[in-house]
Amino acid sequence: MSTERKTLEERAQMSDIERLRHSCAHIMATAILRIWPDAQFAYGPPIENGFYYDFKMAHRVTPDDFEKIEAEMKKISKENQKFEWKGVTREEAKAMAESGRLGGLSERPGNPSIFKLDLIDKIPEGEQISCFQNGDFIDLCAGPHVGYSGKCKNVKLTSVSSSFYLGDESKGQLQRLYGTAFPTKEELDAYFVNLEEAKKRDHRKLGKELKLFHIDEDVGQGLILWTPNGAVLRQELQNFIGEELRKQGYHQVFTPHIGKLALYKTSGHFPYYKDAQFPAIIEQDQLEKIAHEGCGCAEMTARLDAVSAQFASQLNERAGREIIGQDRIMDPEKLLDGFLLKPMNCPHHIKIFASQPHSYRDLPVRLAEFGTVYRWEQSGELNGMTRVRGFTQDDAHLFCTEDQVAAEVLGCLSLVKIVLNTLGMTDYRVRVGLRDPDNNKFTGNPAQWDKAEAACREAAATLGVPFTEEPGEAAFYGPKIDFVIKDVIGREWQLGTVQVDYVLPVRFDLSYNGPDNKPHRPVMIHRAPFGSMERFCGVLIEHFAGHFPTWLAPEQVRILTISEKTDAFAAEIFAQLKEAGLRVTLDNDADKIGAKIRKAQLDKIPYMLVLGEKEAAANSVAIRHSKRGDLGVKSVAEFLTDVTAEVKERKL
Repeated sequence: MSTERKTLEERAQMSDIERLRHSCAHIMATAILRIWPDAQFAYGPPIENGFYYDFKMAHRVTPDDFEKIEAEMKKISKENQKFEWKGVTREEAKAMAESGRLGGLSERPGNPSIFKLDLIDKIPEGEQISCFQNGDFIDLCAGPHVGYSGKCKNVKLTSVSSSFYLGDESKGQLQRLYGTAFPTKEELDAYFVNLEEAKKRDHRKLGKELKLFHIDEDVGQGLILWTPNGAVLRQELQNFIGEELRKQGYHQVFTPHIGKLALYKTSGHFPYYKDAQFPAIIEQDQLEKIAHEGCGCAEMTARLDAVSAQFASQLNERAGREIIGQDRIMDPEKLLDGFLLKPMNCPHHIKIFASQPHSYRDLPVRLAEFGTVYRWEQSGELNGMTRVRGFTQDDAHLFCTEDQVAAEVLGCLSLVKIVLNTLGMTDYRVRVGLRDPDNNKFTGNPAQWDKAEAACREAAATLGVPFTEEPGEAAFYGPKIDFVIKDVIGREWQLGTVQVDYVLPVRFDLSYNGPDNKPHRPVMIHRAPFGSMERFCGVLIEHFAGHFPTWLAPEQVRILTISEKTDAFAAEIFAQLKEAGLRVTLDNDADKIGAKIRKAQLDKIPYMLVLGEKEAAANSVAIRHSKRGDLGVKSVAEFLTDVTAEVKERKL
């Protein structure tokens, strides 16, 4: 739970579905109190896909209790209780909490509402203290709610877990009961159908079954081992986008997985984002030196974070304002140097651009890399391939003149559209992340930000899909355009991104020689159509439910023999398909053909070629498809022509 307090105005901005779910949380609390009157409630917000309430009581809720709680919730819905707002003074609120009435159905002598007393103290002086009451239940709440509990009938409890009050382990453990609600029964039923479908499509489950990737404790959580099958999937995607990059004039580069701290101090990634980075690596001789000096952890951190006065002066002068404060300046003799596992590829690409002079005639320069980066994610946030600590980006950085920005952004967007259309991911929306002028996270010249944001807005408008503007969601160096993809069961994923950057060229003092024979500052564009290859492949596994189109499938064709009499014919076909560049295997084990087909079906092999004596005599194959079933008999030549064309054209 976020500890940042929302204003009353922000709370009132709930959507209709959020109001419904917020109200259902209160109905759930009412039901629990009718069954277990000693329950102490903390807070119960709406969340994505549902709601929850945190509470403390002697009885430990399990899924076996869900039916009983839901039955009571249905009774409360039928009672059609009105949700009524009540404004109270701080003294009245405290009196209600001390009596146990707040967050209860009645006064509870000897059982004061301990969490409500604490929450009252957190309400700023002068802010209206508000409560909402439905039936006998009254709770400290800013709202909003639906009008009556009768609207809260399409509701179901989903899970129960432990939690900590305000996320603080020192404050003791609570129970958290989750539920979901929808305006209609049809929507509620559809949600649970999709939930079951999501379980079947879970990339962690399918990844194991199809041998696509492995996560090993000895290697480390969040670090993906791409097994041979998964490596095929990844390589085919890289080959696909590589073809498009060559068409658009990109140059492939390779950079190391590590860089000096000074590089990231210049870019601004260190130390400001070090909570999301692996710790700095200090050279052995420096470690020995500071150990002899008795340097503690806090001092070591300060010496790593600090810069020289000259470094700060140069960067501040280029930026035209103080971006490195006096508090970070330290005597050069005390500074510690080190290395960082790269959290971003951009500083490395900047150094490649800066390694030789450029004329305006050379621009745009487009540098592309499948570059692996490392971010420190909390262990509880890791999730298979979609949330990891090491991932490879299909990254590129374009260095261009200001006049070229609009065309280059459009080129980047066209590349993202090619990727999504080829993969059949055509249901998406676009999000334009803008700066928040009141937040000092966003560095750089306001006038240049205005230009960059205008370029992003204009480019997004050309896509022909809905786009929203979201202040505060820009990168620290510039606005961005994100593609939010909806998969086949309606879930949204943020994948490709394009970002316009006026800041890093200033921080790194980049220049090109203009037509006036004077130095000019280039604009930098960051773009990654796939984003993270790990995340993208995880989403792709779930989108296709493991049934990849033939061009992406790790194993495209499996030859299945009915008996050993066709082994020689099967070997000939295997050789022909292999020669044609197809990924093919031969199953001539002694198992019955039905068992072989079932195994190939479970392995989600697109094409199965069943060979018996009849097929061998006619130089033909009986074809089965993992999704389309029996496709009949074709000559070997005809099948080969069809399947190679399907792969070449990257058909779905």
